[in-house]
Amino acid sequence: MGLHRFMTVVVNVGPLSADDVVLVARHGAPVVLAEEALKEIARSREVIEGLAGDVVPHYGVSTGFGALATRHIPTELRTQLQRSLVRSHAAGSGPEVEREVIRALMLLRLSTLATGRTGVRVETAQAYADLLNAGITPVVHEYGSLGCSGDLAPLAHCALAIMGEGKVRDAQGELKPAAEALAAAGITPVVLQEKEGLALINGTDGMLGMLVLACHDLRMLLRTADISAAMSVEGQLGTDAVFAADLQALRPHPGQASSAANLTALLAGSSIVASHRGPECTRVQDAYSLRCSPQVHGAARDTLAHAELVASRELASAVDNPVVTLDGRVESNGNFHGAPVACVLDFLAISVADIASVAERRTDRFLDVARNHGLNAFLADDPGVDSGHMIAQYTQAAIVSELKRLAGPASVDSIPSSAMQEDHVSMGWSAARKLRRAIDGLTRVLAVELYTAARALDLRAPLTPAPATAAVRDGLREVVEGPGTDRWLAPEIEEAVQYVASGRALAAAESQAGPLQ
Repeated sequence: MGLHRFMTVVVNVGPLSADDVVLVARHGAPVVLAEEALKEIARSREVIEGLAGDVVPHYGVSTGFGALATRHIPTELRTQLQRSLVRSHAAGSGPEVEREVIRALMLLRLSTLATGRTGVRVETAQAYADLLNAGITPVVHEYGSLGCSGDLAPLAHCALAIMGEGKVRDAQGELKPAAEALAAAGITPVVLQEKEGLALINGTDGMLGMLVLACHDLRMLLRTADISAAMSVEGQLGTDAVFAADLQALRPHPGQASSAANLTALLAGSSIVASHRGPECTRVQDAYSLRCSPQVHGAARDTLAHAELVASRELASAVDNPVVTLDGRVESNGNFHGAPVACVLDFLAISVADIASVAERRTDRFLDVARNHGLNAFLADDPGVDSGHMIAQYTQAAIVSELKRLAGPASVDSIPSSAMQEDHVSMGWSAARKLRRAIDGLTRVLAVELYTAARALDLRAPLTPAPATAAVRDGLREVVEGPGTDRWLAPEIEEAVQYVASGRALAAAESQAGPLQ
């Protein structure tokens, strides 16, 4: 984490990368506005200031907002207009949102400001960079965003902070009044001018930030799913023959091919797999949860690839209403609608539930003497006296059931707001929130599969697992003991969860199998 702090992220007129977002959101990397961005911000601000004195009303510059857009606001009330907009829209409720989500949201709003399409002043954009660099995190609440016009309430809570109002958490996580935290950091509160309040709250930055973080996590977790699947195939005396590249090529989905290649690499050199390759083996086919792992995992990979494409397009977007066009016009638009992001957030939640579901089925096979090919019931040391991993699978099943509920799409819902002006909304924020919970659930389900499969591999001795799966098991054994009489499972499951979530399980596998796809 310390190293990341020296990796400055430059915010320019062009898009940030997904890695930039992760660096700033999770690792506290500092940000700086590029010189080109500063010039473009100043240039578009001149356009707004040129319209401020016009007798003709201009939305966002000299009018009210939403359903109140018909009222022309005189010059002397415009500072109050912007301040009132932010205060009234900072109407969130419920638990605090995670620090990394709020930092991603602020960075992405800064990125849009840096395009020069919003018409804010340089000092307003700089205030966002200053808050990020000082580690000051506005308090944003769970509820309040309908995903149109973007994430209004969450963004308004951040805008409130640069005004020196509301609550924030400082770099040490202490809850403070914003004015106090800004003063301690040497940051001058911003007095918003024409158009600026609107520019700070019209955007998909919250849902996009959560999408970027989710994609980052899922890329690691899908490779980890291949690892736990390989350990299950091996521990249940399955075959790796079905993962052959020529068989996969008959159905040329790219994600499927990648997953199958990973499984082949992970199982290479396994004496357990080799022990039942001969003509004496009477098994014809493995169960779907083993045999079809590349097909299920591959579908999730392809979904992730689509989500990453949508995220890259959104990262390249300047989302505000109205916008200052490249030729100097100020135009209303509908680009703040969260539908493109909301749909893929929901799509990912479906894939997460499916990956967890198949992992739970693979785990369950270890525990049933009718299906586990010679292992003790529930992998217990002394079945009847000991329960082994029986209730670990219950925990897995409970999570999978929750993930199925979380897979219900938020983006099909819409509740009209703003006196029917905003009569169709995306619910993208809600889709993102449930996806975060789903990813946590998937991490836990994969950890239980890995934990159970590692025990089974130990019980197959003297046969030895593949170098890659052995490395994963051995890494787990550094924090969790091997087979024996019943122990308190909850702490061991949590150690397995951290082993997966930290990427250590993936690193252990790749130390032997090479980089996984």
